[in-house]
Amino acid sequence: MKKQQFLVIGLGRFGSAVATTLYQLGHEVVAVDVHEENVEEVMNQVTHVAMIDATDERALVAIGIKDFDVVIVCIGADVKANILATVAAKSAGAKYVVAKAIDDMTRRVLEKVGADLVVRPEHDMGVRLAKKLVRPHSFDNVDLGTDYAIVEVTASRRLVGNLRDLNLTNRFGVQVIAINHAGHVRITPKAEDTVQEHDTLVVVGTLGNVESLLQFSEA
Repeated sequence: MKKQQFLVIGLGRFGSAVATTLYQLGHEVVAVDVHEENVEEVMNQVTHVAMIDATDERALVAIGIKDFDVVIVCIGADVKANILATVAAKSAGAKYVVAKAIDDMTRRVLEKVGADLVVRPEHDMGVRLAKKLVRPHSFDNVDLGTDYAIVEVTASRRLVGNLRDLNLTNRFGVQVIAINHAGHVRITPKAEDTVQEHDTLVVVGTLGNVESLLQFSEA
């Protein structure tokens, strides 16, 4: 798995969980917050920490925001600071900014000011819980620990053909457990089953092997 560099802004419960989990997964994580106590809480669980005002574009430039693969703005209750930090991050040259929204209005504003991805953790958790209650065996809810994952892969031209010829198990160490073709799902597909461009493959494997397959498909 390719090691990435993450900058996590805002170290409340959500931001701290994101930062420490990314670090546990083997990535480089710099975690920042305006409050000293929040910084001290995670200082031994990430790569580096800093106490800065992330709404200040100059402060973000000073910590090298352009060098990070992903910047995650996790400021929650202070909507104004959340939006300003997102704007500052983009203005300072962040490659990809993920921002947390507390409601749909904030989500729309964050998208308009340049956030590449907006997440609503409480909303998303509610959706996952509802799905788990009615579909308890859905793969979305399977916890395989930190080393394995079940992932959906959209087939590019490089992944067209029958499963025998694609030989994904030997080439990438992943197992195809389902193929979704235009809404028609084949569970535990056979070797002679074919994959067409834009089909969705559901595969299981180590994080590194899955990442290799994704990079191959997207190349």
